Amino acid sequence: MSQRVLTTESGAPVADNQNSATAGAGGPLLLQDQHLLEKLARFNRERIPERVVHARGSGAYGHFEVTDDVTEFTYADFLSTVGRRTEVFVRFSTVADSLGGADAVRDPRGFAVKFYTEEGNYDLVGNNTPVFFIKDPIKFPDFIHSQKRDPFTGRQEPDNVWDFWAHSPEATHQVTWLMGDRGIPASYRHMNGYGSHTYQWTNSAGEAFFVKYHFKTNQGIRCLSAEQAAETVGRDANSHQTDLLQAVERGVRPSWTLYVQLMPAAEADGYRFNPFDLTKVWPHQDYPLRRVGRLVLDRNPDNVFAEVEQAAFSPNNFVPGIGPSPDKMLQGRLFAYADAHRYRLGVNHTQLAVNAPKATTAQNYGRDGLMASNAQGRAAKNYEPNSYDGPAETGRPLSAPLAVAGHTGTHAAPPHTKDDDFFQAGELYRLMSAEEESRLIANIAGGLSQVSRDDVIDKNLAHFHAADPEYGRRVAEAVRALRED
Repeated sequence: MSQRVLTTESGAPVADNQNSATAGAGGPLLLQDQHLLEKLARFNRERIPERVVHARGSGAYGHFEVTDDVTEFTYADFLSTVGRRTEVFVRFSTVADSLGGADAVRDPRGFAVKFYTEEGNYDLVGNNTPVFFIKDPIKFPDFIHSQKRDPFTGRQEPDNVWDFWAHSPEATHQVTWLMGDRGIPASYRHMNGYGSHTYQWTNSAGEAFFVKYHFKTNQGIRCLSAEQAAETVGRDANSHQTDLLQAVERGVRPSWTLYVQLMPAAEADGYRFNPFDLTKVWPHQDYPLRRVGRLVLDRNPDNVFAEVEQAAFSPNNFVPGIGPSPDKMLQGRLFAYADAHRYRLGVNHTQLAVNAPKATTAQNYGRDGLMASNAQGRAAKNYEPNSYDGPAETGRPLSAPLAVAGHTGTHAAPPHTKDDDFFQAGELYRLMSAEEESRLIANIAGGLSQVSRDDVIDKNLAHFHAADPEYGRRVAEAVRALRED
């Protein structure tokens, strides 16, 4: 077979890819060397802005198969038949560090699933924890600023991290998760995934249910201690990427079983705490897990940049039968995620192969913009309604409407009987074994003892005391011991 010819981007053959054109054998370079200029110019532009959060990620393709009938709760077509398979792309990530950060660190993990359904792409964007640090998106930029590298020191600062948490008592539940044994997963395969937010399902009769998603790993939960993580990072900073890539290449086919919790919409107002509060879980005795299907990964991306770095997940990508809830954090992310991708990738990022629908075709009146590739026929109109047989609206909402009432303003959420910031953090602590408790205390004290201000330490200790008196006492003693050393 004859060797293919190297060409420029315009398709012209390249005569010499080893030597630049010069004025004489030892002379300066020539501006006319189009191949050299093209290579350098492209090289300068190969990188795009990284994600502000979830920058460091890995991904794989696979499928989701329905194993149980849930048509009583949603008319989503891809969930309509037991045995039905839908192609998926899943992206895992750390949250706080940059694209070049290490994998095995104490940090939440992103768990984002793109379902390529016949009614459009459905994006389910969550984490490996069922809760989060805050409950209102107006605090999100401040929270992330406190967790990212300090603008002066250029590193993550315990003073910033714990100062924000000191002023955000609602973070106590997630801090307990993060500092516990599941704070450093051994790999992406060995952790659960959660939708975290509350979403809405609507059935064919128009009945609405609020829903929480739980992807339970079939590989079993495996986590690292702080010491094991430090050793892992020193051996392979890309440990999670390496593990996922090699597992899929070996044909291991990592999998998760999807369960949901379902709350009839009418029960939300009277529930004992706000069911749309992202810092809370719904106890399983109230709303048991119901199995839905199985998520399987079986193919690695061919190009990490094109398919992982450019993968764009937006929680506003719903399909008929699934919609949003009044969850404030979800409502904020409906805008923020899509806007982040328009900034990073351009307004036509949905035309990239990893983001474009696969089981259907996008048909709308969006035109032009940077890197537009959806050229229409010359008679196609770019407005609607029209008289030329262009795509038209269905008139059928994707989900049931959300009830609203009251006056506009910056309201706190209406109080429920169990709406405090510490109750569930205490319950989580009391579920732990003695060994798990000891590791949790050591992890918290290790960070909190580095804080320079006593008042910030005291504010955080008060949160742990409020969650459980023993929890608070043990953290206080551990912090004091470390600061006296």
